[in-house]
Amino acid sequence: MLSQHRSASSADDQLSVIDSLSALPFPEQECGPGADWRWGGPGHHLAVLRESQDFWDDRSVDVVEAAHREVEADLAVLAATLTSRWGNAETVDLWPYLGFDTTGTDFTASPPLDFLSGVADSMRMWRLPNSERWLALAIGQADPEWPIQLLVAVGEAPSLRY
Repeated sequence: MLSQHRSASSADDQLSVIDSLSALPFPEQECGPGADWRWGGPGHHLAVLRESQDFWDDRSVDVVEAAHREVEADLAVLAATLTSRWGNAETVDLWPYLGFDTTGTDFTASPPLDFLSGVADSMRMWRLPNSERWLALAIGQADPEWPIQLLVAVGEAPSLRY
C-alpha cells in the first residue's frame, strides 16, 4: 500500500492542487519545498501529487512495480480529466533538457525542466488556454531507493525551448 505522506489523498485533492498551481502567480524568487511539498520560482511551480513508499528496505521487483502501477493509475485519472478540459496532451521527451546533446554550447535547462529531466524520462503536457503557461504531469524517481512520485509542473511557454 502506498503511503499518503507528502501526497494529495484523492483525485479531487490532486485536481485542486493542479487548479491552484495553474492560476497561482509565480514566485519572484526560488522557494520551497514547503510542508505541502510545493515549490517554485520565477516562471514555474512544482508539486508532488502522490508519493509511494521509499524502497530502502525492499527494492524487490514486485514491490516497486506495484507502487509504480498505483502512481500510474493516479496519472491516468488526472490525464483523462485534463484531456477533457484542454484536449490531448503532448508527450515531451525530457532527455534533451539534460543538456547532453548540446556539445559546444552553454546549455542550462530552465526550471522546472531542469528538475524534471533529472527524475523523469518524459512528461504529459497541456498548454493552458488563454495563457502563456503549460502544465505537465510526470512520474519521477530520483534514485532507486527513493519514492516514486507523481509530479505536476507549471511553467512559462519559453521554458520549453532547449
